Amino acid sequence: MSLFRPVKVAGSLALAAALAAAIPASAQNFNGNPSYGTVNLRTGFTPDPNVVNVRSGGNIDASSSIGGACRGFIASAPDVRLNFTAGNLPLIISANSSADTTLVINGPDGRWYCDDDGGQNGLNPAVRFNNAPSGRYEIWIGTYGNSSLQPAQLHISELYSQ
Repeated sequence: MSLFRPVKVAGSLALAAALAAAIPASAQNFNGNPSYGTVNLRTGFTPDPNVVNVRSGGNIDASSSIGGACRGFIASAPDVRLNFTAGNLPLIISANSSADTTLVINGPDGRWYCDDDGGQNGLNPAVRFNNAPSGRYEIWIGTYGNSSLQPAQLHISELYSQ
């Protein structure tokens, strides 16, 4: 299995611009036990959004471990694992916090998707998959600028971002 993965970065409006670069991500253990559990969702799920309370942050700088435009300090293991069965709606993964948070997602296609400030309220991230594949999404909620743990909520939606 290769340690190199292409990186995808979500922009603030389109939230789906790709950055085609092979970057090592050896510090991220996407097969590790998620700190805040596993969520199993099928398209049309209710309630929408599905909300998971987490603490953002960790001791790994995503810009060094994953690279590209990934930002924030994250843990080694994912915060949440999402097993998703897709339909015709988009999949929107976002975070809501009073702290400056980031998102780092390893998608079912093995690519890295990252965002900082592309969600609502200025400092919240969001990644939108317009044609979301079914499969496993490993999700990290990072804290921008330092490794301190901050209260946050992960929102998983087919309708809107937080």
